[in-house]
Amino acid sequence: MTTLTVAEASIGYGDGDPVLRDVSVAVRPGELLAVTGTSGAGKTTLLSAMAGLLAPAEGRVLVDDDPVGDRDHAVSRGVVLIPQDNGLAAILTAAENIAVAMIATGRTPAEARRGTAEALEQVGLTGHGDQLIEELSGGQQQRTAIARGLALSGAVLLADEVTSELDAANRQRVIDLLRAEADRGAAVVFATHDPEAAAACDRELHLLDGVATWARP
Repeated sequence: MTTLTVAEASIGYGDGDPVLRDVSVAVRPGELLAVTGTSGAGKTTLLSAMAGLLAPAEGRVLVDDDPVGDRDHAVSRGVVLIPQDNGLAAILTAAENIAVAMIATGRTPAEARRGTAEALEQVGLTGHGDQLIEELSGGQQQRTAIARGLALSGAVLLADEVTSELDAANRQRVIDLLRAEADRGAAVVFATHDPEAAAACDRELHLLDGVATWARP
């Protein structure tokens, strides 16, 4: 069981002013945490720091008591990120995008085939695995990225605006899947601007003007 902690972190890009200042939050195993705020409030910035993609200018990000050094280190500690832009390879099929990621993290080809099929079924894309990413709709691409994140089954799951292009039924399906990840013991962070999606989470951290405050502690 793994806890993700952001400790008094100021986070920004280059030499510019921090986007977020003095953020502290601990995400516990079995918890589904919503990170909310308007566009540009810093949701992606916070998740990027949690994922090891962005080093805080001040403060620390830790997996348990281990400081996150960079993205490779975060991955080695089981931190899985589903990015807002989906991060899929357009020249690969939906199934290949998932299987390649699973093999890269140490699964055997047989495990990758099974895991890919299960993940596509979870998000309602059975039958679409052989389609190229560019052949899928925006919502189907988003669900493929979610399937890849679920297939990697990390100790920490970071989901950045992963329901923005989904209809109501698929949005609820994804929220249920994130809840299931928390129920199996993962620490789950869900960045969203959707109040209904946030309400389904255990706690809500709201970002405004560079400051993080608890909407629901």
